[in-house]
Amino acid sequence: MAAESLLRAVLRRKVEFLRHVRQRRAHHSHKPPMAGEQIPTPGNVPTLPFWQRLGPLTRAAMAYARAQRKRPYTTQVATSLVICFTADLSAQRMGGRDYDPKRTVRSLIVGCISSIPSYKWMLWLSNNFNYSSHILSLGTKVVVNQICFTPIFNTYFFGMQAFLAGESWNNIVERIRVTVPVSFVNSCKLWPAVTAFSFTFIPMEYRSLFAGVVAVGWQTYLSFLNRTAEDGKTIEPAPALAAKAVEAPVVAGSTQAVARQVELSTRTDMATAAVN
Repeated sequence: MAAESLLRAVLRRKVEFLRHVRQRRAHHSHKPPMAGEQIPTPGNVPTLPFWQRLGPLTRAAMAYARAQRKRPYTTQVATSLVICFTADLSAQRMGGRDYDPKRTVRSLIVGCISSIPSYKWMLWLSNNFNYSSHILSLGTKVVVNQICFTPIFNTYFFGMQAFLAGESWNNIVERIRVTVPVSFVNSCKLWPAVTAFSFTFIPMEYRSLFAGVVAVGWQTYLSFLNRTAEDGKTIEPAPALAAKAVEAPVVAGSTQAVARQVELSTRTDMATAAVN
């Protein structure tokens, strides 16, 4: 009986202690708002950004961001492989020929090697040129990226493609000479806007994903340009093509004028012969 009474007393104290703890928690959780503090209501609770309300796409992007924070290098390599694989498939389909797995392997090697340096470059660019003026910072980042990174990457891309294809040193230099200027001019039409938008609106962990989506189309263009150079076709910049388009009507017009003069001269000779 004494043991039973003692057990009841211990349990009673335990129950009273738990009840007291619960009351204290309830008191703190229902603490009235301080002066100037707004009570959350459906009208004043800020809504989530649009990209956080896309359901499965939002969850996939958040999973990518977590992987980017935990294993940045592994994530970058995997992302580059997916981009290069997709771009090479698109470029080969544009060519209208049978699928060449060796080209895909070369593209995967090129993308795997460049993934980590490209990621390091973007980190360095994010941490530098941060001035008090947002416009100045953004303009500097865009110009530095376009002048420094783009020519080096394009030279590496086309040179490495030619090297892995077994080209000679002279052919590698010729491939770079033919393709890099054209690709650099065309990159100025796309990547400055992409870089400015990325540094302005895209969080750091999502920038590689955003650039990767754009890079699928850009890598498709580079792969197609590389294949055109491999086939030995002449790659001309847009100004040269426009000049040819302008010259064509002029040449045609000159030809027609010459033909007209020859026709008139022939008729004159025939009339003279008839009179005689």
